[in-house]
Amino acid sequence: MKPGIHPEYRPVVFRDRAADYAFLTRSTATSDKTVEWEDGNTYPVIDVEISSASHPFYTGTQRVLDTAGRVERFERRYGRAGRKP
Repeated sequence: MKPGIHPEYRPVVFRDRAADYAFLTRSTATSDKTVEWEDGNTYPVIDVEISSASHPFYTGTQRVLDTAGRVERFERRYGRAGRKP
C-alpha cells in the first residue's frame, strides 16, 4: 500500500442506541465522541440507528407480508392491464 493515501484504520465502538448494544471493531470511521470500553481503553464511538441487535430481520420480529393477497386484491380492484378477451 502506498503510504499517506489511506485513512487510519483503528478500533472504533459502534453503539446501537435503540437496543442499548455496543460492539468494538476496526474501522476508518471517525468521531469526536469517545467512550471508555470494558478493557479500560478509550475509543471513538459511532452512534447508529439500527444494527443486527435491533433490526427486525435479525431479531425475528420481521412481519411477513401477504404479497399474493395484495396482488389478487389489486387485480380485483383494477383488473389486469393488457389482458385480451
